[in-house]
Amino acid sequence: MRKRILSGMRSTGGCHLGNYVGALENWIRLQDEYDSFHMVADWHELTTDLEHTSKIGKNSVEVVIDWLSAGLDPKKSPLFIQSHVKEHAELHLIFSMLVTVPRLQRNPTVKEQARDLGLDTTMSYGHLGYPVLQAADILIYKANAVPVGEDQAPHVEITREIARRFNGLYGDVFPEPETLLTKFARLPGLDNRKMSKSLNNTIFLADTPDVIKKKVMTSYTDPQKIRKTDPGNPDGCVVFAYHQKFHPEDIGQVDTDCRKGKLGCVDHKKQVAGIISDFFAPIRERRDYYESHRSEVEDIIADGDRRAREVAQSTMADVREAMQMG
Repeated sequence: MRKRILSGMRSTGGCHLGNYVGALENWIRLQDEYDSFHMVADWHELTTDLEHTSKIGKNSVEVVIDWLSAGLDPKKSPLFIQSHVKEHAELHLIFSMLVTVPRLQRNPTVKEQARDLGLDTTMSYGHLGYPVLQAADILIYKANAVPVGEDQAPHVEITREIARRFNGLYGDVFPEPETLLTKFARLPGLDNRKMSKSLNNTIFLADTPDVIKKKVMTSYTDPQKIRKTDPGNPDGCVVFAYHQKFHPEDIGQVDTDCRKGKLGCVDHKKQVAGIISDFFAPIRERRDYYESHRSEVEDIIADGDRRAREVAQSTMADVREAMQMG
C-alpha cells in the first residue's frame, strides 16, 4: 500500500506565490507517489479572522479553484472542506487533553504569528491550540507524512508527540507522520519578510501580467546598490530569489552581472516580472475555466467531502474502541 499524506491551507481566498512554492507545487508532485487528502482549513481561519466569517465559504471555493488550476487532480486526491467533516472536531477535543499549555506556548510558529499580528496579550485559546486541531486534521486520516513549508515543521513535531502520547495510553492507533519539506520551502514577500496576505506583500496566482509587473517593481533589492553600475549583492535580494526559483537556468550569469555592476535593479525587476507572468500563464488559463464552471467545482468539493468523511468515521471508530469509551 502507498503511504498517505494530508495537506491543508486556510480559507483565506486565492493562493499566492509563497503558497505555491512552499506547498502547492510539492503536493502536485506527491499526488502520484502518495494517497493524498487535500483540505481547505476553514476552522483554522477562525484563529485570526473571527470577525469576517461570512467570507469563509466563498474564500474556500477560491482556494479549491487555485488548487485545480495549479494541477491537483480530484480523481487522485479528495479536495474537501475541513468543517464538512465533523470528526476533526471530535478528535481535536480528545487530543487537547494530551498536550500541555507550556508545550504549545513554546511553538516558534505561534510566537512568530503573535509578534506579526500583534497578539502577544490577546491570543485566543483556539489560536494557541490550533496545532492540536492540526494534529487531529493529520491523524484523522492516519497520515504517514505531511508536506509543509519550514514554518509548519514544528506543528508536525507536536502531531508526532500527540500520536505517541495517545498510543502509549490506549494502544497503537496512529502513525507518527514525517515532515516532507520542499527544497525551496520559503519564498520571501515583496518586502523581504515572509510572504503573507496579512502583510500585503504577495503576488497571487491569479494576478495579471500588469499587476505582477507593478508589484515586482516595488520589491526589495540590495539597498547598497543605488546605480546600475554599483556592485550588488544578490544574497537577500527578493528579485534574485524569484529569478532563482522560476528561471534557474541563467541564475549564475545573473549573479555575476549583479555583483559586477552590469545588471541594474530596475532592468532586473522588469525581466523577473515577465518570468513570473510566463511561468503562471497556464495556471491563469485553467483558472479562467474553473471560474466560469463553478458548479463543477462545487461537485468536486462534495465528492471530496464524502470520501474524506468515510475515512474519518473509520478512524474515530478505532479511537473509541482503543479508549473503550463505547
